[in-house]
Amino acid sequence: MFIKIRRDTLIILLLAFILILCGRLITYVAFASSSEINDGIPISGIIVKGNDIVPVDTIRANVMQAGFRDGSVIYGDVLKTSKREVSLQDALQTAQEFATESTVPGTSVTPITAADVQVDKNTGVVTVTVIEDFSSVELENDTAKMSG
Repeated sequence: MFIKIRRDTLIILLLAFILILCGRLITYVAFASSSEINDGIPISGIIVKGNDIVPVDTIRANVMQAGFRDGSVIYGDVLKTSKREVSLQDALQTAQEFATESTVPGTSVTPITAADVQVDKNTGVVTVTVIEDFSSVELENDTAKMSG
């Protein structure tokens, strides 16, 4: 039942085992003690809430113009796009302004009176909450000018 192994072979196998074990241990300790490498959080998508008339694609396209598009990455409080680096707060403010300028397709009507843009710094999801109010929209009837 016993396998015959010479003493020098046993010592070589034991030393190989110890070297492999020490190598794994050193690799683990080096990884655990290294400083965290922050690759940033990529923008993973835009969720739009609160809209009834203005299409989601229109609002989403306007928010993307503020820098929250595929390829953009959040590093702490900085949003890095393919063309520039901007403060995350400035990008959020710009996105809110762009969202309120969203129009009903085919018209110049801008029914969005307020927008709130939030970014989850863990997942990269941008949430846009808009409020549409048609009572504040000024509509002009251009057909009455033509008939006269």
